[in-house]
Amino acid sequence: MKLFSKLVAATLLAGTMIASGTPASAQDQAMVLEGEVKVEKTVTDADGATSVELVEPDTIVPGDKLLFGTTYTNSSSDVVENFVVTNPIPAAVRLSPEADAQLTVSIDGGANWGKLAELTVEAEDGTRRAAQHADVTHIRWTLASVAPGESGRLEYPAIIR
Repeated sequence: MKLFSKLVAATLLAGTMIASGTPASAQDQAMVLEGEVKVEKTVTDADGATSVELVEPDTIVPGDKLLFGTTYTNSSSDVVENFVVTNPIPAAVRLSPEADAQLTVSIDGGANWGKLAELTVEAEDGTRRAAQHADVTHIRWTLASVAPGESGRLEYPAIIR
């Protein structure tokens, strides 16, 4: 089971970052992206006190809370402007309701973008309903300006389906 869970965790992280723009553009080459996924676990210390920690995924089950993170660094000597980072949401997870309501998201594989509260999906009966966290397929951030050597981190919470 642990091996399976580690494979699932590796699969969750694979392909979670896409830098946009023209392939092999100078800006894309200047930016270094590193992704990671952590699972929220309740830990009990020797005195019996419990706390919540973010740890490397080992055993994960439906309902577990995850935190996906992308660290970016401008490795060039030039300012990088309007750099877009797109994270596809792995099929095995859904965006957590705790996610920032101001995130720019897609519910249709990246074809259209907006705030979740502004988006609708077609229901099975042909009517439209408000998009939900489980409908999100991608998250996108636009970094207006990243100075030479500057680093930062982009995060979103998710839940195993």
